[in-house]
Amino acid sequence: MASTPPRSALRLTALLLTASVALYMALVAFGNITDFGTNQQFVRHVLAMDTTFKDDDLMWRAVTSKGLQDAAYVAIIVWETLAALVLIYGSWLWARHDTARARRVSTYGLLMVMLLFGAGFIAIGGEWFAMWQSGDWNGLDAATRVFVFSGIVLLVNHLPGTAES
Repeated sequence: MASTPPRSALRLTALLLTASVALYMALVAFGNITDFGTNQQFVRHVLAMDTTFKDDDLMWRAVTSKGLQDAAYVAIIVWETLAALVLIYGSWLWARHDTARARRVSTYGLLMVMLLFGAGFIAIGGEWFAMWQSGDWNGLDAATRVFVFSGIVLLVNHLPGTAES
């Protein structure tokens, strides 16, 4: 019969995986702040739907106001930054062996990431704004990777062995 890893190994795993997502989100937010224009163009093209099939039944959804597009982009950056900060705090709590609070805080941070990439990029960007139709401005694969990775980390954080002994 296989033995389960020691609780300390599972807590360390939860810490390191949570910290990995925190690092990723911090780097994404930092990149979007310091190189604002690159992903600003991505958001503008997705919302404008200017590289989709131009189906009249869908194009009414397009947001062509640069002000609204930029407001959406700034909101994304703020959300990314907050998620990174929550996950950094969750990682710190895991490192302090404050398991109950670490699990709760990390869950909130991971949920924030999953909502951004799942609801925001996959559902709204991918389906509502038909990002899947664009050969140039399609971020669905990247969004799916982050969503799945964050979901796996969320599951690890809730494994029974991560609890204090």
